[in-house]
Amino acid sequence: MAINDVDPRDDAHSLEQALLGSILATVPDALIVIDARGRIMSFSPAAQRMFQYGEAEVLGENVSMLMPSPDRERHDGYLDHYRETGEKKIIGIGRLTTARRRDGSTFPIELAVGEVSDQGMRLFTGFIRDLTERQKTERRVQDLQAELSHASRVTAMGTLAAALAHELNQPLTAIANYMEAGRDLLAQEGAIDRTLLGEAMDEAATQALRAGEIIRSLREFIRRGEADRQPETVSTLLSEGVALAFIGINSRGIDMDIAVDPRVGRIMANRVQVQQVITNLVRNAVEAMEGRPMRILHLSAAPDDDGRVEIIVADSGPGLDPGVERSLFTPFSTTKPTGMGVGLSISRTIVEGHGGRIWATRSRWGGVAFHFTLDAAD
Repeated sequence: MAINDVDPRDDAHSLEQALLGSILATVPDALIVIDARGRIMSFSPAAQRMFQYGEAEVLGENVSMLMPSPDRERHDGYLDHYRETGEKKIIGIGRLTTARRRDGSTFPIELAVGEVSDQGMRLFTGFIRDLTERQKTERRVQDLQAELSHASRVTAMGTLAAALAHELNQPLTAIANYMEAGRDLLAQEGAIDRTLLGEAMDEAATQALRAGEIIRSLREFIRRGEADRQPETVSTLLSEGVALAFIGINSRGIDMDIAVDPRVGRIMANRVQVQQVITNLVRNAVEAMEGRPMRILHLSAAPDDDGRVEIIVADSGPGLDPGVERSLFTPFSTTKPTGMGVGLSISRTIVEGHGGRIWATRSRWGGVAFHFTLDAAD
């Protein structure tokens, strides 16, 4: 009987080689090994599929054959520079570059280069990932984002007419009321009270200017995505917003108060736009409380936990129906028989355009409390 001694280390080496071969045959990334002169020493199955060359066609050839100009002409110079200086350009770092297939077509790749030494021989390993599909996906995502942005813009433009009608209704109503008051003064017998007449005309002119400001503000918002902001005093914004909201509506019997926390000073805001938000919320509250025995309107401002200013407009109306609450800020969603359903949608757009958020809760009187946040200026 003949007995052959087998070194277990030979078995282990064979197993490692088989395992490595199996891995290289299945991984999608290509592996290329070159020597210090740039000659290809190993060309994995993935590399063969990626570059459309057989292994026998490339072994011993310069790896620059896989590169387009000008890298193809410069590659040997890169190796010479590294041998002379030891300065690493991409070894251990990796880069995004372009490779060349057998048919001359080029494609984007991610290249990671490593260095090994074996018995005095310096070798370089290159792991290559084809980025063609990834870049196609990225371009498709960018195209979809552009399409979504365009669709959103078209939707916004579709609601712009309704938004203009909604927002301009307030100053136009005020102008009509002041002009009617002026006409009544002129129709009185006897001496005309020129002081009252002048005041009515001045207020009408102010509201006409405000209508122009609303148009300019909405136009800037659509064109640039945001409007100019500057420090504005919160208490002034609230009081002016309430005054604008009360023009032309029945505010008798409303118990209204404004409470501003002493720590609140100014906010960064576009004055016209934030006044639109306040005016919309106040008018909604007044309309919701119509015909109710208790009519409470409470406006407040205080710092929130994030360092912003939280403004609340709360009422004692009937509150929100759960079904309505889910679509509260959706354009053209309304519970009013004659409402257009754009006021809250516009308010959300303005608040979010300022970097804040808006939401609704139940007020302590059983009505609705609208909250929104804006950045503090101080």
